[in-house]
Amino acid sequence: MSDVTDTAVIEIAMKTMLVTLKLSAPILATALSVGFVVSLFQSMTQIQEFTLAFVPKVVAVGVALLVSGNWMLHTLVNFTNELFGMIPSLLA
Repeated sequence: MSDVTDTAVIEIAMKTMLVTLKLSAPILATALSVGFVVSLFQSMTQIQEFTLAFVPKVVAVGVALLVSGNWMLHTLVNFTNELFGMIPSLLA
């Protein structure tokens, strides 16, 4: 059994961060966009209701999860399979 090199660990960490960024981007972009639109609406109408900012974000994030959930699941499963496939080469 050989030791796992630091290069392999850094490569796995970089791939993990990239997958995390890809998976979180649709949800974060949706929440940011809806939050900006709601804030703009609130500033124009001077309505300062907290639930007005919260409820549309929750609904939009739910819709974003429904739309991109299948892609997110496939991306995560492919990444996990790739990690499991790397185990024999790391231990050889």
